[in-house]
Amino acid sequence: MGLSVWQIAVVVILVVLLFGRGKISSLMGDVAKGIKSFKKGMSSDAIEENQPKDVSEENKDSKDNN
Repeated sequence: MGLSVWQIAVVVILVVLLFGRGKISSLMGDVAKGIKSFKKGMSSDAIEENQPKDVSEENKDSKDNN
């Protein structure tokens, strides 16, 4: 029970009629921006994890607060 070409065409036509071409293209642009920012965030997290943290600075801050 798969989708035929005609069923897919009807769904695409209905989506275009409901949302319009401009709305769909702007939505796809927003999705692309979201994916790019997600990838950028993931790569910056990986870089931060690979860099060693200076534990001595964290200890100074905790001593100053007490």
